[in-house]
Order: sequence, then structure tokens, then C-alpha cells
Amino acid sequence: MSIDTAIRDMQARIELVSPGAQVKIVKLSDEEARLSVFVPAAQVQPIRAATLQPSLDLLNQDGLDLQVLVYDKDHPPQDG
Repeated sequence: MSIDTAIRDMQARIELVSPGAQVKIVKLSDEEARLSVFVPAAQVQPIRAATLQPSLDLLNQDGLDLQVLVYDKDHPPQDG
């Protein structure tokens, strides 16, 4: 599987849990990417639960490091 396919698959998983999620993607290499997901606080844990095992499977089975970082959209991380 390519990193682009993995990103699309993970985005679909996120959309199932939170259709209005804002996802920012940073592709770091052909094997590594980061998805920053901004959702209401009540959806943070369900998205983490829906994406943790698939992320681990991608790493262990395909050698792809796809990090999914989920944030409360009303309290995003501070830059710095």
C-alpha cells in the first residue's frame, strides 16, 4: 500500500466517526505522514479509537508511519 492510499483510507475512517472533521495532512516522505484532526471534544476519543489499530497495522504490516493526532477544535495546540 502507498502512503497516499493509506491517507485516503484513514481520512475515510475519520469521516465515518466525524463527518465535519477538519483534517490537515503533512506528507513527510513516501513512508511517513501526519494527519492533524480537529473536532469537537466529544469526538476526540472515538476518532482515536477508530484510528489507533489501523495506524499500528500500517506500521507493522506495510512499514508506513501514519500518525493521527486528534485535537479539540475549541482548544487547538499552541504554536511554538
